[in-house]
Amino acid sequence: MILTIDWEAFWLPSTSLPEILLRGSITYWAIFLLFRLFRRGTGQLTISDVLLITLIADAAQNGMAGDYKSITEGLALVVTLFFWDYAIDYMGYHSLWFRKRMVPKAVMLIRNGKILNRNLQKELLSLEELEGLLRENGVDDPRKVKACYLESSGNISVVIREKTSGK
Repeated sequence: MILTIDWEAFWLPSTSLPEILLRGSITYWAIFLLFRLFRRGTGQLTISDVLLITLIADAAQNGMAGDYKSITEGLALVVTLFFWDYAIDYMGYHSLWFRKRMVPKAVMLIRNGKILNRNLQKELLSLEELEGLLRENGVDDPRKVKACYLESSGNISVVIREKTSGK
């Protein structure tokens, strides 16, 4: 009994593959849109980000997978998720219409040494977090920054002011 394998249950799906693909697609798009609307990280995963992702995965698993038991069903679901992940990147690269709607625009955080507090507030980024991100980019004083952006990737980009010579 211990070494017996039910090869039929192992490979043959108990749920139709189109249903699995549809469940995976709907769940992927719902979670993608929720992340797009409500999350904008700073390029690093915090403990709360990891917790959120873990809980979303657990909450979505049953609705997405249904009651499957075969490897075929699991692989069909994984392929569906990889497909949508690639398709979004592909559409974001090839379609201006899609990119404008699905890829967040860069947000200026510092202009000519002045911190734009309204944009920090909009992005839920504290002054301490911004200062830490600047230090990671080799900047110890925001007044030295010509421009600083929170990019669509969640990373920040920093342009340092040019030094003028005293001649």
